[in-house]
Formats: sequence, C-alpha cells, structure tokens
Amino acid sequence: MDKKVEKLHKIQMYGRWLFVLLCWLTLAPIGLWGLRDEISLIFDHFTWVAITYSLSYNFLSSLALTFPLAITAAVLVRQTKYKLTGISPKERLQLEKKVEKIQEQGPSHPLWKLLFK
Repeated sequence: MDKKVEKLHKIQMYGRWLFVLLCWLTLAPIGLWGLRDEISLIFDHFTWVAITYSLSYNFLSSLALTFPLAITAAVLVRQTKYKLTGISPKERLQLEKKVEKIQEQGPSHPLWKLLFK
C-alpha cells in the first residue's frame, strides 16, 4: 500500500505541473496579445511607469498573466514543502483512502492502470 500511496502522490504532482503548463500555454499568450500595443511602448521607452500603466489599465490581460504565475508559485511552494518535510500523516491517510477507492472501483477508474499495473 505504501508504494501505491507514493505513486498516487507522484501522479497528483505531475497533474499539478500539467495544469501549470496548460495555464502558461493558454492564458499567458492571451494576456500578452491583449498587451501588444503596450509592449511596443515598453520596447520604445522601458520604464516602470509604462509597465504599471500596461498592467493597471488592462485588467483582463494582467489577470491572464498573473494567474499562471500564481499557480506556478503555489505548486513550487507545495512541492518544496513535500521535499523538505514529506507527506503529512493526514495527507497520507487521505491518499490511502483514495488508493482504496480506486482499487474498489477497479479498471473502470482512470488511474487504476497507472497504480495497479
């Protein structure tokens, strides 16, 4: 059971990084596209005022750039916590319950092949 818990934890961590990658690949280009006029201004006159103006007056674009950055930071903090302290007993118990649930459901569960083969 211990190997299955570790494997499920690793699968969840890869899933988080996949979500981060998808956020960067979808939201960041949208945000940059919305700032294309301001980016040309920044290239001509690089000042902090130009950056502040660009992000302040283009709320959706700044949100589209901030969200992937925040998600990346959150996943990095969480992964660092696991590297330094390991999985807490409470989280280990939750993962054990998830492994048991996946095992009970059998091959119809999407993660069954990854855990039990």
